[in-house]
Amino acid sequence: MDTTNKKRCSWCGDNPLYVKYHDEEWGVPLYNDSKIFELLLLETFQAGLSWITILKKRENFRQEFNNFDYIKISKYSHEKLKKLKLKRRIICNTLKIKAAKTNAIAFINIQKEFGSFSKYIWSFVDYKTIQNNFISEYQIPTNTKLSYNISKDLKNRGFKFVGETIVYAFMQAMGIVNDHTINCFRNEEIAILNSKNRDDF
Repeated sequence: MDTTNKKRCSWCGDNPLYVKYHDEEWGVPLYNDSKIFELLLLETFQAGLSWITILKKRENFRQEFNNFDYIKISKYSHEKLKKLKLKRRIICNTLKIKAAKTNAIAFINIQKEFGSFSKYIWSFVDYKTIQNNFISEYQIPTNTKLSYNISKDLKNRGFKFVGETIVYAFMQAMGIVNDHTINCFRNEEIAILNSKNRDDF
């Protein structure tokens, strides 16, 4: 990864882990349900914490949550959930750990209804990324009417820890919106990526 002479969104700073995430993942459109669920689970655990905290523990989460396999997570026993609450290598939050199972079940229910979670979540934007062109990160909202609507629908379907701010962060991360600032080299790269025809649906 070439990290020299490139302008980036200021939020990623110079932490190598954050820079790698910014350059390779943040804002790239996701259509694979397994990858989408991984991101959703991590975002729900982020509530009230910094994203870098989650990134540092990401591989620990992967190991403890069966490689983010939502089918396995949906079948976690009470004993398994109790053991996870004792794992200091992840986020030891009882409600968030319970929500992982609850959300996995709701995720599967959406798949049954829509064919895939990807079809469901992308339908909110007519299957096209919203291309924003913010000059400064201070212009970027923490939530929008769209994130509110998605949050409301997810909650109605049984999801937990999916408030409008978490949902907007989820939208940014999975490429539903391109919020790389215009001076960031990834803004144009992702815009070009999104201009290509997609057959993922």
